[in-house]
Amino acid sequence: MRMDPVDQRIVALLVADARASYADIGAKVSLSAPAVKRRVDRLRAAGVIRGFTAVIDPAAVGWTTEAFVELYCTGRTTPAQITVATKRHPEVVGAYTVSGQADALVHLRAADIAHLEQALERLRAEPFVTSTRSMVVLSRLIENPTSVPG
Repeated sequence: MRMDPVDQRIVALLVADARASYADIGAKVSLSAPAVKRRVDRLRAAGVIRGFTAVIDPAAVGWTTEAFVELYCTGRTTPAQITVATKRHPEVVGAYTVSGQADALVHLRAADIAHLEQALERLRAEPFVTSTRSMVVLSRLIENPTSVPG
């Protein structure tokens, strides 16, 4: 689907605040609330907007320790197997196949180092994982989940 500049602005506004009313969005893009709703419905039907979610502050729920873990897997491990396995671990907040030597990169969040170590041990116990390499996050410099191309 090709998005016009108005669609791009609507998406950016929804990313910034998914609870904004169609009237509020319409005021910012010079459309009526029903026109914004029609566009949002079309963007949802086309798969541009996949859903709406709440963004939780990890510190507010006590999960302030995080790490990125490179997974090295046996030769025939598929992305689907990695997906299924990583979804079993509540500490996993993201998993990605990557280029380079590692087969996947996993983003973990935990309450503290002991919790992180337990999560890593469970992840390492997956039958296809041959080794891991971990990097603990010291501080977040930039986090912008609201950026939208265009």
